[in-house]
Amino acid sequence: MKIISLNRASFAFILGLSLHFTEVQADTLGNSLFLVRFQSFVTGTVSDTHGPLPGVTVKVKGTSIITTTDFDGRYSIQASKGDILIFSFIGFSNVEKKIENSVLDIVLSEDATNLKEVVINAGYYSVKDKERTGSIARITSKDLETQPVVNVLAAMQGRMAGVDIIQDSGSPTSGFRVKIRGQNSLRATGNDPLYVIDGVPYSTETIGSNNTSTALAAPASPLTNINPSDIESIEVLKDADATAIYGSRGANGVVLVTTRRAKAGKTSVSFSASTGIGKVTRFVDLMDTASYLEMRREAFANDGIAQYPNNAYDINGRWDQNRHTDWQKELLGGTSQIRNYTGSVSGGSELTQFLLSGSLHDETTVQPGDFSYTKAGIHISSSHTSDNRKFKMTFSGGYTFQDNLQSGTDLTRISRTLAPNAPEIYDSEGNINWESGTFANPLATLESKSAAKVNDLLASASFTYNLLPELQLKSSFGFTSLQSSEKRTDPSTAYNPFFGMGSESSSLFTSFVDRKSWIIEPQISWNKTIGKAGINLLGGATAQRLINGRLQQSGVGFTTNSLIENISSATTKNITVSDETEYKYQAFFLRANLNWDGKYILNLTGRRDGSSRFGPADRFAWFGAAGAAWIFSQEKSLQKSNFISFGKLRASYGTSGNDQIGDYQYADTYSSAGRSYNGLVGLNPSRLYNPNFGWEINKKLEAALEMGFFKDRLFFTLAYYRNRSSNQLIGVQLPRTTGFTSINANLDATVQNSGWEFTLRSENITDGSLTWSTAFNISAAENRLLAFPGLEGSAYTNTYVIGRSINISKLYQLTGVDSQTGIYTFKDYNNDVIISDPDRQHITDLTPKYFGGIQNQLHYKSFELDFLFQFVKQQTAEFVFPLPGTLNNQPISRTDRWNSPGYSSAYQLYTSGASSAAVQAGSRFSQSSGVIGDGSYIRLKNISLAYNIPLNDNPLKCRVYFQGQNLLTFTSYKGGDPEFRFSGFLPPLKIYSVGIQLNF
Repeated sequence: MKIISLNRASFAFILGLSLHFTEVQADTLGNSLFLVRFQSFVTGTVSDTHGPLPGVTVKVKGTSIITTTDFDGRYSIQASKGDILIFSFIGFSNVEKKIENSVLDIVLSEDATNLKEVVINAGYYSVKDKERTGSIARITSKDLETQPVVNVLAAMQGRMAGVDIIQDSGSPTSGFRVKIRGQNSLRATGNDPLYVIDGVPYSTETIGSNNTSTALAAPASPLTNINPSDIESIEVLKDADATAIYGSRGANGVVLVTTRRAKAGKTSVSFSASTGIGKVTRFVDLMDTASYLEMRREAFANDGIAQYPNNAYDINGRWDQNRHTDWQKELLGGTSQIRNYTGSVSGGSELTQFLLSGSLHDETTVQPGDFSYTKAGIHISSSHTSDNRKFKMTFSGGYTFQDNLQSGTDLTRISRTLAPNAPEIYDSEGNINWESGTFANPLATLESKSAAKVNDLLASASFTYNLLPELQLKSSFGFTSLQSSEKRTDPSTAYNPFFGMGSESSSLFTSFVDRKSWIIEPQISWNKTIGKAGINLLGGATAQRLINGRLQQSGVGFTTNSLIENISSATTKNITVSDETEYKYQAFFLRANLNWDGKYILNLTGRRDGSSRFGPADRFAWFGAAGAAWIFSQEKSLQKSNFISFGKLRASYGTSGNDQIGDYQYADTYSSAGRSYNGLVGLNPSRLYNPNFGWEINKKLEAALEMGFFKDRLFFTLAYYRNRSSNQLIGVQLPRTTGFTSINANLDATVQNSGWEFTLRSENITDGSLTWSTAFNISAAENRLLAFPGLEGSAYTNTYVIGRSINISKLYQLTGVDSQTGIYTFKDYNNDVIISDPDRQHITDLTPKYFGGIQNQLHYKSFELDFLFQFVKQQTAEFVFPLPGTLNNQPISRTDRWNSPGYSSAYQLYTSGASSAAVQAGSRFSQSSGVIGDGSYIRLKNISLAYNIPLNDNPLKCRVYFQGQNLLTFTSYKGGDPEFRFSGFLPPLKIYSVGIQLNF
């Protein structure tokens, strides 16, 4: 669905009053009669790549003859052969076409040079892109529809400056870590942005548990519930001016998701279907059987062991030493089958519109086994305006169901470490092969299954009434309901039968989440133009309540494995979590905007927040911001410039808070002991009372320059920002005699994020049938811990360093391999001749130095090509393999090892585990600078090639396309996928997809 800005929608609405009517204007009545008598009519349809465009202006060049297209995009105008027609529409490039026959159809292309006229969603209000004083990044459905992704966060990667997004695994429900302008809080869970869907805040708290999500690097992402095909636009608010109206909730940025809306026009139907495959992006280069066996034999020789032990099956003759299996391809080299279907119907009159859409997605896995993921959803949107145009109501609702059945075990780690000469997976009879008890068959672990069912409902409604032309009342309402049921089964059949384990050892873990919230936001706004001054005042209030219930249970011992999914059949049952928390939030907000003569803009925002997560004395706080802009291209000296078409300086400063600490953290709380004593179940103290527990404070500063050249065909933005987060919410260490390890409190620590962001947009070619545009963004960021009083004596002394990033690792510094002993050596920082924890002083900053993306869009006649390269400059930790020489495969690079006195090598000698010096050094190596490598990469993140099949006057529009995701990666990183930060879990997949889209 093509995005239609508010300007465009308003334009189409006004012109819609004259739909199906052709207006002919002439300079004189005689000239008009001459045209009617001697000129013929030219008819046709104007559309974009997605369908007809209503309200397009059609004019005969050099005359005053003009008309507009109707709701079907059709027009009719009096003109002669040889005349030139001019087609113009807000947000699209003008097209001039010479008349050669009586039918002339035109396809308009979006014009980036007019994008500053596009209206941006800023949350509680909308603003023209050129008039905004804050930092807002935006992508539209046009960017989303080219990407075969399940989670909308994957579609945002590499497209927005200052927005760093990392996918946690290749599972369809995998989590994402999103950092907008860095990590502000010392708490890992305190840096999530606020997500708002159609005006309704959406909770991103995890919906699973560590016991049921064992195959995921992190619990499932709730944002998987949103269907990308239902989204019209995504705006990311970054600086204080843009986020202050959300108060404390905007401390880490705000992500605004707007779903597709109903639009006036004839009833139209759209349907698309696609099928694709998914594969692992990159494998690690491992030893083959010959290199591996050489390593094993050398390891025993180094340890002085001539007789191989009984459990050295790979080299003592129990396993075939001529056999070789590439276990990465065997266990992860499968092909995920992906299918996606979407359909919608929409239409309506000028006063009442409707939209109904549905989607279905299913995919399998690259691992062996019959595992699958299915997601189905429905989306509804409607709006109605009264006859007198004073009252308007809108409604939007969506329901999503997910059914996910996956393995309870991720095979990534074992696929990298399993001996290449390990036995066949199946025996001669097709059964799982245990090789007489010597082989821990990896396929048996797939008997452990993880199943999840998620039902998610989100609904919003708004009512608007214009009391006066400049005075408007509005109230919006929202409701969300999410229910998640997960279970993981660990049957005895997953273990080696030679251990003699039966169903009495089988176990079951379950997790149930029931989350509901509602929000009410009444608002009043006043807009008035007085002379050169445009004044906009907005006031409102927010009341929100969220209830989150959890139940987590486990059961062990079953009469038979056929009863393993029924926890009541377990011999031993345990309730590990059973609670219900309530979060209440209320606020009042004000915004005043002054626009003087279209050149000078001042924006003031204030919000008073109240959160139930703090004690009575610190429950409320004021947050606010000021933003200003000077559009200097509106000055008389530049208005006629042929070089500078747009120029704006803007700056902002303000504060926001953060209450992402969880509920009841300030309170003196107790939890159920879960065990019976004398027939009674007691309570355990779980948290100490701290009445002074208050808001974390984030102070944001930004300055930016925006400039357009050559009628905005070249447009760039350069921004500098500095965020300082203080009064950190974190646990303060307590003496063990208190009975608690820590108490939640505000630390007088300050974290600073600063950096530069640069975006560039260019219209390279706009020559009729061929258009080519480029969008580039790059962000360079620095994170520093400015202050932490008492750091040296705290529990965080080995975690943080004042003046350095909070995303560091303190490691041993590897100095090489002793050429005489063949053992790793490390720097002795304290010169005590002993390598121990105090010597972990080598600091590695894992914060990306810069990241960004470059996107190109080409249109040639009916062809469309869109591709995006994402790039990151960073250091990262490599996958840590077990000790070389043990019964575990290794990277091929480990062949560069020490093997004799005087030999120089990158890695120490092999050991079977009998050399205590080598084992100890190997353990330190895994915590040293030796495991840090260059994780920089350039990736073809997305490519889309589409062809719009010309069908002449047929109302059916047909589009076929190919799409790819994560297709090519250029990197020197040796640990697999460089984007992925969690070792031992399935990395994101590369996806190939083909599809067809029909509109009629």
